Amino acid sequence: MTSKDQGSPSNRASAGRCTAMTAKGSPCKNPATEEGGLCPIHQKARKSGPPPMESWSPSLSPDRKSSLAESLAEFRDWVGRRMRGDYVVDDWGFDEEFTQKFYPLIKWMYKKYWRVTATGLENVPAKGRALLVANHSGVLPFDGAMVIMAILEEHPEPRLVRALVLSLFFGLPFTGTMLQRVGQVQASPTNSERLLEADELALVFPEGVKGIGKPFRRRYQLARFGRGGFVRVALKTQSPIIPVSIVGAEEIYPQIFNLKPVASLFGLPYMPITPTFPWLGPLGAIPLPTKWYIHFGEPIPIPEMKYRPSEEPLLVTKISNQVRDTIQRQIFERLKTRRSVFW
Repeated sequence: MTSKDQGSPSNRASAGRCTAMTAKGSPCKNPATEEGGLCPIHQKARKSGPPPMESWSPSLSPDRKSSLAESLAEFRDWVGRRMRGDYVVDDWGFDEEFTQKFYPLIKWMYKKYWRVTATGLENVPAKGRALLVANHSGVLPFDGAMVIMAILEEHPEPRLVRALVLSLFFGLPFTGTMLQRVGQVQASPTNSERLLEADELALVFPEGVKGIGKPFRRRYQLARFGRGGFVRVALKTQSPIIPVSIVGAEEIYPQIFNLKPVASLFGLPYMPITPTFPWLGPLGAIPLPTKWYIHFGEPIPIPEMKYRPSEEPLLVTKISNQVRDTIQRQIFERLKTRRSVFW
């Protein structure tokens, strides 16, 4: 058994270890009690910790005026508690308190900066599992954050969407920990299955690096959807697939050239050259304030499909192409009616 296998909740449970994660995102090594497979510390934390992800939504405190001294004191206390490890995370590393701190900024980007228009939200279930499949673009994974915000801000039954993020971003300094703290998960078939089997909403980007690193001249032309791994996960977990199209993200960092020699020095797949980066220095890293549109298409009813095991390879290819064609069509339909990149 590999170390990775030993770290899975099922194997930790069989070994008598706590199945929860520590505040640092690593598997807890404390012995578990018979109650729920958790150690006493995590049992106590679970009772007072964040609610289940299916029902989680931001509970922002009402605005109140605070003096600078009060604000600094609150921030100092918050940093101090986190330095001592005095906070709670769920099995995936989600930190409700941390997320609440940054939620107003992300909400401002969603409402004011990119002015996102979300449609088709009635196709996203209020309860139960579903696999959201979206086109990927924008150099940095802001598109995933905006899809999550669309569900939290616009859906009649807000719930947290778990985006499965490329290992590339989890390997960057500080980025991996921050993504984990706001509820995101490193992309892998195993993690996808665990999320869906727990009746959560999972978000995947089958284009992967090819999507976020495409040059500007190929904007809104979907890359190949890999080998249909997301379809296999949906079939195995009997999860409906919801095609999601995103328009607006392609222009936030218009990549006119990929400086591959520099990218290879840092172990990155691309080093984008845009009209503003690196010419404007740090200011060039600010994304452009484009107008975004996110549409959630009609679900593909995977649980209703009947097929023989020998038919699965052909079915995977068929469904993968169907999802890709649906997203591409939704994108083209939106582009026909879009007045401008910025409004």
